[in-house]
Amino acid sequence: MPIKATAPAIVGCVAAISLLNTGCLATRKHVKNTVAPVQQQVNDVQKKTADNTTAIGDLDRNVARVDEKAMEADRKATAAGQAADKANQAASQAQQTANSATTLAQQGIAKAGTVDNRVSSLVANLDNYQLQSTEKIYFGLNRFDLSKDEKSKLDQTVQGLESAKNFIIEIAGYADRSGDRNYNLELSRRRADAVVRYLTIEHQIPLRKIHDVGAGAEFPNADNKTRQARKENRRVDVRVYTFKGDVQGGATGAGF
Repeated sequence: MPIKATAPAIVGCVAAISLLNTGCLATRKHVKNTVAPVQQQVNDVQKKTADNTTAIGDLDRNVARVDEKAMEADRKATAAGQAADKANQAASQAQQTANSATTLAQQGIAKAGTVDNRVSSLVANLDNYQLQSTEKIYFGLNRFDLSKDEKSKLDQTVQGLESAKNFIIEIAGYADRSGDRNYNLELSRRRADAVVRYLTIEHQIPLRKIHDVGAGAEFPNADNKTRQARKENRRVDVRVYTFKGDVQGGATGAGF
């Protein structure tokens, strides 16, 4: 193909290509200027989304910790409530025990008051007994057995007392001053015991109505210088007291 024939076409093509390149450059620049802000906005949104995701994760962890603390607090509150219930039950039982103790104490005080009144009545009644009779029961030298005659004297002394209620009997044993002091004391006790034994066995006198003592030779009835005086000291004195009235206006001679 001849060069002259194609030159205009080539020039046209070159011009066309130049125009095309110029248009493409302008288009790319426009696209870049338009897309760049959008891309930046997208990047910002992505960053904010990532930040929000991190914040949500932190919030979830905080919520989880708060839930754990709340559950622990609830467990502690439940345990405290159970402990409080047990404490209330123990307090209730203690109160019941205290009430029972108070009731028993009040009953004891009432009984003590009754006993005190009883004792006061008995003490007052002691002075309201009068001597009914006195008998001397004699014993041989160094002896503490009752002779037939002395038993007969005891029979007469307590005659009629078996069916009586309000009486007491005092028995005091003695010895003369011959011999050892301790021996005489023991001998006087045996003489008193012999009289008590006879009255309780032969006459069914209750022991609670008998008061006895061995006085030895401390309270002689005579000067102990003669045989008759020493015989007088080898004895048991028996005194019978009967109730003469009621100073309390109630029971008579109770307990005797």
